[in-house]
Amino acid sequence: MVVTDPLQNWYAQLSPRKAALFVGVMIGLVGGLVGLLTTVAGPVIAFGAVFGLLAGLCILTSVQAALYGVIFVMILLPFGTLPVRIGFTPTFMDAALGAFLLVYGMQWMQGRRQAMQLTPVHSLIALYIMWLLLTFALGLRHAMPTSHILRQFAETLLSISMTFILVDLLREPLLLRRLVLVVMIAIGLQAAGALVLYVLPDATAENLLVRLARIGYPNGGVIRYIESNPDLAERAIGTWVDPNAFGGVLAVAAAMFAPQVFARKPVLRYRWLTFGVLGVVTLALILTFSRASALAFAAGIGLIAIARYRRYIPLLLFGALLLFLLPQTQQYIERFAQGFAGQDLATQMRIGEYTDALRLINRYPIFGVGFTGTPENDIYANVASLYLIMANQIGLAGVALFLTTMGAVFMYGVATYRRARANPDLEAIHLGYHAALLTALVNGAADLYFFRIDFQASIALFWLTTALALASSRLAQLTVDKSLQLR
Repeated sequence: MVVTDPLQNWYAQLSPRKAALFVGVMIGLVGGLVGLLTTVAGPVIAFGAVFGLLAGLCILTSVQAALYGVIFVMILLPFGTLPVRIGFTPTFMDAALGAFLLVYGMQWMQGRRQAMQLTPVHSLIALYIMWLLLTFALGLRHAMPTSHILRQFAETLLSISMTFILVDLLREPLLLRRLVLVVMIAIGLQAAGALVLYVLPDATAENLLVRLARIGYPNGGVIRYIESNPDLAERAIGTWVDPNAFGGVLAVAAAMFAPQVFARKPVLRYRWLTFGVLGVVTLALILTFSRASALAFAAGIGLIAIARYRRYIPLLLFGALLLFLLPQTQQYIERFAQGFAGQDLATQMRIGEYTDALRLINRYPIFGVGFTGTPENDIYANVASLYLIMANQIGLAGVALFLTTMGAVFMYGVATYRRARANPDLEAIHLGYHAALLTALVNGAADLYFFRIDFQASIALFWLTTALALASSRLAQLTVDKSLQLR
């Protein structure tokens, strides 16, 4: 074997004693640096730095590994920031997305990718991006953007643009199936961690969570309760800070892999393990006490049952009946009853927000007020509804374009579903991705995190789900095209 690398050539010429000495010196040097870092920055930062370096080296060798890194960071550390500042403080999401784009771009420069593969829906997504840019520019009349808002808006555009990259990247069913497994592992870890924190004494859980303050998390007041009242039930949050945002992520992910429980060709060999992860995630979802997320998950499961597993509808109805009858769930059911009756504080506050949002929409119906601020002191843009905050910031025309785009995604999915159903590799994932997207859209009726620009992980998850739905439909359509060519 001919060694062409100069460093390898130099090492190969060393005697065994000198080679052993060199390896020993390098181990000592690395160990000393790690020990110094542990002393100066603490064990958490030191472990994170070493793990991050190793993960970064792995990510830079594979575009799939880079994508998996984005998913793990998005689900496990959505608000983590790097302990450095380069004009702004980059987040772990920034670093993960940057590494992914770098590796993907290098594949194009090396000629390993040609002829970008897209779907007809991407033209609508491009129009939606242009509308966001237009409304952002028009909003500058009301207030100038801060560097923080500029960065978050750019990250939002990048998350939406990922739909183009992911559909081009995911050209094989195997890659789509692996992503279901990656999401299942990441959300399973997050849900299990949330349950552990939930059962721990509040003071202990608080002490554990505030350790994340070194990477940008809050340094106090982390534990959340219903209506922010410690006398009421605690709400599960994991590392997502906000229980409603956490509930939305759990609901979307659970709907994504729920079809795997009865799939002809599941991504996991052992169905009981899939069912166990789904149970853990569902329990964590219930303990968030996020009513919008629970209803959204029910909508996603309903779609799965109606589209493919109608024989299990009686079982689902029996489970819903148990929720109403079991003594352990009465507090949960009472929360739903209070919400529908408008009796609890959270619902009353939302009704007030909806009223204010309608007043803003009435004044700025077409373009909204943009992302940088409101022109009048008596109105505000943030409101607990995806569609109302959209109408506030990008106008009713923007909402219509968004809904048209989502409708096109589902129409494309319906058109290819029969072919996907005939393919064991695509059947469950195609249905799961569309059920997850429906879950996110239903959740958006009473929550805003899939559009609010300071929740970048939620936005990234929404558009990742959209891209996966489109990619699964495109692969199903590709099956149609190949079958026609063979005739």
